[in-house]
Amino acid sequence: MEAKVYKFFGSRNSGAKNWYMQRITGIILVIVLIGHYILMHATPETGHTYQAVMDRLHQPIWKIIDLTFVTLGLWHGLNGTWNVIRDFAIKQWLATTIYTLIVVIALMFWFLGVNTILSF
Repeated sequence: MEAKVYKFFGSRNSGAKNWYMQRITGIILVIVLIGHYILMHATPETGHTYQAVMDRLHQPIWKIIDLTFVTLGLWHGLNGTWNVIRDFAIKQWLATTIYTLIVVIALMFWFLGVNTILSF
């Protein structure tokens, strides 16, 4: 019985960058999520009305925070989804189709989120 030989692709194609980015975006998302929770759920005096949200979104810092949340959240979630799918042994055409679908969905939701945030 012959042992299976695994080909080492090197660090460029190993997925190490995605692995690190998954961890970095996760840490940033936890920090932003804690800030969101404190602002929106733990301190009701900050205002939860439409007008309070509009007043916040007129400030550039809040737009930056929300854009960061949307961008990193989409990247983190869809990259994680792709990594789970990639663990299965699927045909190349199916992997390409699923990856393309994930990218299209990500772009659609990203443009929707950016448009919503910047429209205020």
